[in-house]
Amino acid sequence: MKQFRLGINFLLSGFKLILKPGVRVYVLIPLLINSLLFTVAILYGANTLNELIDTLLIQWQWLEWLTWLLWPIFVIIALAIVFFCFSIIANLIGAPFNGFLSAAVERSLTGSEVNSENEQALTKVIVLALKSEFQKILYFIIRAIPLLILFVLPIVNVAAPFIWFLFTAWMLTIEYGDYPMGNHDIDFKQQREKLRLNRQLAFGFGSGVMLMTMIPVINFLAMPVAVAGATRLFIETPGLKD
Repeated sequence: MKQFRLGINFLLSGFKLILKPGVRVYVLIPLLINSLLFTVAILYGANTLNELIDTLLIQWQWLEWLTWLLWPIFVIIALAIVFFCFSIIANLIGAPFNGFLSAAVERSLTGSEVNSENEQALTKVIVLALKSEFQKILYFIIRAIPLLILFVLPIVNVAAPFIWFLFTAWMLTIEYGDYPMGNHDIDFKQQREKLRLNRQLAFGFGSGVMLMTMIPVINFLAMPVAVAGATRLFIETPGLKD
């Protein structure tokens, strides 16, 4: 359990790390992009709903009483999208920035540059980051489908939520551990092998990230905090960087 708690502590240290000079800019840019996209989406949805209500009222005035019901439903749906889908979309949009964020955190902690950050052109970094994201999504889907089947199997479904929790925690550690390890040219297969040697640490870190994504408002910071925390975990855990 000591390693499990240490994994959570590495995550929590990310809150301080993202506030350091030279690191903040890599947090703000993707956060602003995501906030802008969601604001536009919500405004577009609100305008569309308003036009739909006006159209319905012109044709069926007796439906006017539904207006008070449709707007609260829209607000609830919008909040659900923002709070629970934000982190998923943020990972895709923020992926090209997360490698730079991880490099900035490592530079802040060690005082040394990450070579691959300087050697690769920006376009190549973006392409590799997106490729890595889809590779992780594919890895997740292949394993998630059979695990989801466990929920409908008698007797076995009792253990399904616990198994799913562990799998999600593992995936989140892979998700964010990829950025510091990718910066050091450690491929996806090697990353998984290194993390398997530190399972309790990985499950502790991933469990903490999962809880963060479930908390409204806090989940807006889950991605940069997790990237920063994973970078420190990578630097300070024997066997991961070597």
